[in-house]
Amino acid sequence: MDDCDRWDDGWGIDAWLDSLISVADSTRAVYARDAAASTRWFVEIGVSRPADVDRRTVRRYLAGLTSGGYAPRTVSRKASVLRRYFDWARRTGLVAADPTLGLSSPRGPSKLPAVLTDEQLSVLIDKPARAGEDTARDARDLAIVEMLYGSGLRVSELCGLRREHLDLQAAQTRVWGKGAKERIVPLSDPACEALKGWLKTHRHAFVTQHTPADMVFLNQRGRAMTPRDVRRVIDRRSVAPTHPHALRHTFATHLLDGGADLRVVQELLGHSDIATTQIYTHVSRERLREVHRSSHPRA
Repeated sequence: MDDCDRWDDGWGIDAWLDSLISVADSTRAVYARDAAASTRWFVEIGVSRPADVDRRTVRRYLAGLTSGGYAPRTVSRKASVLRRYFDWARRTGLVAADPTLGLSSPRGPSKLPAVLTDEQLSVLIDKPARAGEDTARDARDLAIVEMLYGSGLRVSELCGLRREHLDLQAAQTRVWGKGAKERIVPLSDPACEALKGWLKTHRHAFVTQHTPADMVFLNQRGRAMTPRDVRRVIDRRSVAPTHPHALRHTFATHLLDGGADLRVVQELLGHSDIATTQIYTHVSRERLREVHRSSHPRA
């Protein structure tokens, strides 16, 4: 029995989690843990049902997390989970009023996404640090980095690609992002060429009796690529530690640097909220400031 089951009497945690149909499984698991922890705390101080939770109780809980050494970002996340739960509890009649309405919580320090330099990109794509030993593997790895940078895919989206999703003639692919939302993403010319080379000439070298016939990218065991496999690809090609998601950040930032409309970038990235995309405008501005500081004699 997990924590959610143990502390779910009258709280409806399982029903709330089931209602989150647009939330990824990994995110739902985090929500489950956070909800279990908060519910356990409420019960331990004598608050046995959601209708008895008031704003003061919620503030005490969050203050306890802060004094207990939790990072501001973690406290903010846990507060967000409580907001989602109590909003659902109000709508379903478990509580008459939402005790988290208007509640503020500490925010972690703003951290801009890491964007690769031109030199780092050049190494990853054109001059990989460790390549040349395995032609088939190099062909696969090149197609991976071209798609991550050229189309801004999430790693999970790339790992889930099937042959039927690709339309190389139209230079586009279908992907399923967070919440199983489908979108059409354009493919760059280099990505199309790299994919053709991988699929037509080299993919067969990875095929085993266990290989799924329709998966685009395969690992050394002939299985569908996993995010960990992709991380190994990036580690092998780069000279400095680089997270695969940095290629997505770089894709978005370079689009905005080139004058792309923010709404277009939002659609390409598959963001449901434009506020998520707006972080890249800050990255772009910071890059401009850095160029000014390093290039202008009186900066």
